Amino acid sequence: MTRVSDTQGPTRGHARDGVLGARDAMLSKEGLPGWLDPVVRAAETVRPTQLSRFLPPADGAGRQSAVLILFGDGSSEGPDGEEAGRGPELLLMERAGSLRSHPGQPAFPGGALDPEDGDPRGDGPLRAALREAEEETGLDPSGVQLFGVLPKLYIPVSGFVVTPVLAWWREPTPVGVVDPAETARVFKVPVADLTDPANRVTTIHPSGHRGPAFLVESALVWGFTAGIIDRLLHFAGWERPWDREKQVPLDWRA
Repeated sequence: MTRVSDTQGPTRGHARDGVLGARDAMLSKEGLPGWLDPVVRAAETVRPTQLSRFLPPADGAGRQSAVLILFGDGSSEGPDGEEAGRGPELLLMERAGSLRSHPGQPAFPGGALDPEDGDPRGDGPLRAALREAEEETGLDPSGVQLFGVLPKLYIPVSGFVVTPVLAWWREPTPVGVVDPAETARVFKVPVADLTDPANRVTTIHPSGHRGPAFLVESALVWGFTAGIIDRLLHFAGWERPWDREKQVPLDWRA
């Protein structure tokens, strides 16, 4: 087991062996399914500039936050009692339309660090990612295995400095909307749908900004979330050629 503090600075708090919770967080690559190996390698080698051109301000400005990028195997029990599934999947949520930051957008579960989460340079982002995911989707963090972190990135429009935390849903639990004031819906997206060229588009903001996006599960996943998914697919070697001229315009409220 590896604490994030072993590579990113000091830590507070103690982890219980084999049990992960919002208060006790550690990193471990033990027992991960083989199909996650490319994601593990990508997390270990990717550089910040390979993920985004928006990096945290050099002066330390910005609100520290974290998101949980949770992979599951997508298996479930079919009507005949046998396992049926859609293959590996990602957990996403749709933010409530009344929120000040990124209203109505599909996103990874996550949010700002609270003081009790601990050091932003240590285990703080791990605890925050698990805590926020539990608060927003109702998942049980004890069944979530954190296995990596991506470089911190920046969202200029909201001023968030975001640590993406990678996780494996070792023991899936039911999820859904916990607080409608924060979350409109919770849904899972098969990785196969994200890699399907038919579901890939480029969004065009009135400001001129272009970015990758995905038309999946009756949602347009775009912005920061789509950018992370796009880069993960690319560096994991899962990306398939797609038509970058297939465009979806955004309006000024986006």
